[in-house]
Amino acid sequence: MSLTLYLLRHGETECSRNHAFCGAIDSELTPEGVEMAHAFAAAYSSTSWEAIFSSPMRRTMETAKPLCTAIGIQPILRDGLREINYGKWEGKTPEVISQEYHDDYLRWSADPAWYAPNGGELAVTIASRAMQVIEEIKQLYKNGNVLVVTHKATIRIILCSLLGIDVGRFRYRWGCPVGSVSIIEFTEHGPMLLTLADRTHLDARLRNLGGT
Repeated sequence: MSLTLYLLRHGETECSRNHAFCGAIDSELTPEGVEMAHAFAAAYSSTSWEAIFSSPMRRTMETAKPLCTAIGIQPILRDGLREINYGKWEGKTPEVISQEYHDDYLRWSADPAWYAPNGGELAVTIASRAMQVIEEIKQLYKNGNVLVVTHKATIRIILCSLLGIDVGRFRYRWGCPVGSVSIIEFTEHGPMLLTLADRTHLDARLRNLGGT
């Protein structure tokens, strides 16, 4: 046996629906986002889970809740799994940010690893704190399945860190729509990506919603 990590992005929020940056904003799920959470629980409640880790944001805890309730397990909250803080860009769309912070937005788009949103966080900072949680999981659970409920940028940065891809490319290497799950198995040769951004547990209506 080996450790298998499931990285679940939270369900839909108003910000994700409107293509707005949402990091430190503690948004809740839309009704459709709640449906996504219940759909994941229905599909994965028969899976044997060693633990469920979650970002402490409302949208992630609400996503984890249906599965936690179904299997009778409490989520383990970790600040390291929070989303990237977008600073002054919070709640704004890329189009607005490009107008208000044009040069800074271009620099961040070119290399978010070492250029942060105005007043926000570097991608390398997220990599450092998120990977501390992943290392904790690896130490605690040598085998079995562990679910990590977190955020879009955080998941993509974790994937880059695990698979040896420049963290500065996180926005351009992986898709990660709301309600999707990516699966990593830790083999004797290192982390192996088994599944990327799967949403087959969602029905067509939920999969085809607009937004990010």
